[in-house]
Amino acid sequence: MNERERFCAALLFNKPDKVPLAPGSPRESTLAAWHQQGLPEGVAWYEYLMGVLGIPYEPCTRPRVDLGVDFKMIPIFEEKVLEHRNGHYVVQDWMGAITEILDRYDYTYIRSAKDFVTRKWHRFPVQTRRDWEERIKWRYDPHHPRRFPADFEARCDALRERDYALRLTVNGPFWQLREWCGLENLCVLMIDDPAFVQEMVDLWADFVLQTLEPILARVELDFVQVGEDMAYKMHSMISPAMVRRFLLPVWKKWVDAVKGSDCPIVSMDSDGYMTELMPLWIEVGFNCCFPVEVAAGNDIVAYRRQYGRQMAYLGGLDKRALAAGGETMRKEVLRVVPPLLEEGGFIPGCDHGVPPDVSWPNFCEYTRLLAQLMGWS
Repeated sequence: MNERERFCAALLFNKPDKVPLAPGSPRESTLAAWHQQGLPEGVAWYEYLMGVLGIPYEPCTRPRVDLGVDFKMIPIFEEKVLEHRNGHYVVQDWMGAITEILDRYDYTYIRSAKDFVTRKWHRFPVQTRRDWEERIKWRYDPHHPRRFPADFEARCDALRERDYALRLTVNGPFWQLREWCGLENLCVLMIDDPAFVQEMVDLWADFVLQTLEPILARVELDFVQVGEDMAYKMHSMISPAMVRRFLLPVWKKWVDAVKGSDCPIVSMDSDGYMTELMPLWIEVGFNCCFPVEVAAGNDIVAYRRQYGRQMAYLGGLDKRALAAGGETMRKEVLRVVPPLLEEGGFIPGCDHGVPPDVSWPNFCEYTRLLAQLMGWS
């Protein structure tokens, strides 16, 4: 099997020759720590890890091609530093929010998951309906000439012969409205001005669908992920009733369109506690979710018992156990991986980005155990 076949088979409860070995991805601070712990500078960490484990590295035979489609606002806001004070930058980011960040980083870290960076949000671009009309709404034209690359057709042609899984991620309506309004203001608007919230939801729903349509018509995607990040520890950020009112119709419309194009996997990406939300995701047709954070109260083994083959999973291994290493790590991996692998619908990995307290030796030990369980060694 090639990478594409293996990925789809694993998540669709089929029988791959080997489950994809995807232990999790480090961020900048993690790599910096690993370089002090045995990972050489200037190497591709995953390829080097395979060498450490004695596993032949299997690169794709065809170059990876990016669709190049831009789901961002066009034009973006000017990114600029407004103030430098007490070791912090106050920045206007490309989405129009006013944000504060430590000056050891630059503004590119505000909207990128390059590292584990704490930010403080001072103001969001939509405070009023006038802000919405004048500052935001007009920037989301799905037919803007810069939305698709000039060589879009050629990229789609090249992707038809790929041997790797083609994935696409879009912001969900909750995620996107939170970026425009801020969490607190959005929650207030859902009660005080639901018609305004619905107007913003409808625009985003239509914008994403119209931008997806040319893609779905030309190339068969393998995996579409909707990013929502809509839960805290032990509770969702908004009630299931609010989810049903504002979000579920959008998800349903998108999932139907994606699955109608023969894309087999539609995944939900949400940090935090999933238990209140999982039935709603399943209801509209999501068949995979990520990252299933253990510290937030999720138990991937319990979810499998409850929902069976209605939901596949990516991630699900407690990053705290991986950091502890040794018997704590082994206990966590053996608790989760063998029972789920037996049924399928699971690609195990760290339940979010791999943090710097997961040492390079512990990461190697953990990945070696995964490889043994999944038929790689």
